[in-house]
Amino acid sequence: MTITEHIAAVRREMAEAARESGRSERDIFLVGASKMNDAAACQEAIAAGVNALGENRVQEMTAKLAQNAYDGAPLHFIGHLQRNKVRQVVGKAALIQSIGSEALLREVEKEAARQQLVQDILLEVNIGGEEAKSGFAPEETEAAAVLARELPHVRVRGLMTIPPVETVPHGNLVYFEKMHRLYVDINGKIYDNKLEYISMGMSGDFADAIRAGSNMVRVGTAIFGARDYTK
Repeated sequence: MTITEHIAAVRREMAEAARESGRSERDIFLVGASKMNDAAACQEAIAAGVNALGENRVQEMTAKLAQNAYDGAPLHFIGHLQRNKVRQVVGKAALIQSIGSEALLREVEKEAARQQLVQDILLEVNIGGEEAKSGFAPEETEAAAVLARELPHVRVRGLMTIPPVETVPHGNLVYFEKMHRLYVDINGKIYDNKLEYISMGMSGDFADAIRAGSNMVRVGTAIFGARDYTK
């Protein structure tokens, strides 16, 4: 199957899950996670109708920007962002999805101020409490949201999470549902219900994430095929 055919199949599955949650497929934002895929693959995905492309690695993102890989669609940064690489991402990515610490939040604010712009972000939540993962603990997220609201050069558009790796089918539903409750709470208490995105769900579980309330999914393998990590 081609990238175009894969996207059509993903869209069909998205539409079914959206209907089951009382929404339309048009309500769900599809981010093509294009890590380790070249500029031509990115352009095919854009032509086939992804809403945005998402990159995990700053060096790869920078190289593909120079190749005009993302022309025609917004670019999101969806991977772990080190503070010393913030300067390379702020102002380049339309949305940074992985702001998971106060230190990183303040670094993005500092760089956005230097560039005299407002950077759109998502606050990343470590919904499974995993030590190896970045992100605010669920109980820390409200304080982070309050802080971010006061920073003049960042704009919080929503929340993002990467749940633990599933060990049984539909195993992440409990995390998605917990995340959705947190999103609704913070959206109502702090942002007057003006947040737009809850980003959760990837290739193996995006349908469950949509059923649990996600409106932004980050899909890589199901669009581009399995990545070859030996290269």
